[in-house]
Amino acid sequence: MKGLLTQVRSYERSVQLLMVNQFTINLGFYMLMPYLAAHLSGTLGLSGWVVGLVLGVRNFSQQGMFLVGGTLADRLGYKPMIVAGCVLRTVGFAALGLVDSLAALLAASAATGLAGALFNPAVRAYLAVDAGERRVEAFALFNVFYQAGILLGPLVGMVLTGVDFRVTCLVAAGIFALLSIVQIRALPARRKDGEQERGGTRGSVLAEWRGILANRPFLLFSAAMIGSYVLTFQVYLSLPLEVRRLGGDGESGTAAVAVLFAVSGLGTILGQTRVTAWCKARYEPGQALVRGLAVMALAFVPLLLATAVPVPGAGAGRWLLAALPPTLAALLLAVGTMIAYPFEMDTIVRLSGDRLVATHYGLYNTVCGIGITLGNLLTGAALDAARSAGMPALPWISLTALGLACAAALYGLHTTGRLRALPEQRPATV
Repeated sequence: MKGLLTQVRSYERSVQLLMVNQFTINLGFYMLMPYLAAHLSGTLGLSGWVVGLVLGVRNFSQQGMFLVGGTLADRLGYKPMIVAGCVLRTVGFAALGLVDSLAALLAASAATGLAGALFNPAVRAYLAVDAGERRVEAFALFNVFYQAGILLGPLVGMVLTGVDFRVTCLVAAGIFALLSIVQIRALPARRKDGEQERGGTRGSVLAEWRGILANRPFLLFSAAMIGSYVLTFQVYLSLPLEVRRLGGDGESGTAAVAVLFAVSGLGTILGQTRVTAWCKARYEPGQALVRGLAVMALAFVPLLLATAVPVPGAGAGRWLLAALPPTLAALLLAVGTMIAYPFEMDTIVRLSGDRLVATHYGLYNTVCGIGITLGNLLTGAALDAARSAGMPALPWISLTALGLACAAALYGLHTTGRLRALPEQRPATV
């Protein structure tokens, strides 16, 4: 921990603040969101489809507006979008705990999603600009703070929700309100917006978007990385379902799921900076990305092998079979993410030509968000097919194949130089 703090202090104040901000953002978000569905269906008595609608509106408003949020950050500056996102999430989280009409809940859910679309691209672009040549190491530290918030948030939320879910909402809103004030007062203004940085003229938004869509290496990279997000999301989807399938819904199953999340989060917190330093000393960014995706693909091999083991009827043997393969898979997914993530974020900046960085992050998040949605639908279909056809190995074969295909695509991009060469930048025209 001392070494981690020393690394953080080696960056300028703005980078340090962005890392702490991201921890706080995730703390506030994850102390509330895991318990929202239970509040909507239990306390408010809403039907299942209405609960799905409220949660879906949040996801849609965030994924659908990432490009707009990134564009606004490049045009208006990073700090205003970060502050606006935190203020909007303050309002949205407070409303989720105080309102009970469907229209108000939908509006609050949309506000929380839009908030993420505003500050996520801006935070990453700001960090990339101020970290300079140390981007890879900075994003490694950023991921440590990111995962720490995810790990601690649900624990705090569990305690507060045990009192009242409205208390959770108000505390989360208070965290974002405080974060807004701190950023207004302490976060320096930054604006790195392409042509204006080089004294050029700025074109229209549509012209800028057309220029990004013409950036073939960036689009190919975005498509190739979709699989990594589908695979890492399985910590929230197929792995807990597999634990519940074998371990049941009782206390033992709950404990196994808790171990799953703890291993994933703690592994990143303890190992991220070491893994990044080791990879940077040995690999080019493209090589690290390929290896990261390959490790993610191999994460599902323990689950595949476990399907060949007879399932014990009960007792410790059944619990171990339910817990160990998914936990090992979660750990390998965390390792794969540790290898790839810092180089992934750095590659986006390089492929942008250091121009319209937030807009590139916004489009990248949108592409990967759509991919996660489609990937989860297909994963769910594979899980259902596996149960109905008596083929428990089907989901794990499919996910392994997806990871290997994405690793192969990245290998192709790397060997052809498309991850190293910067696209030629021309002034945007109307």
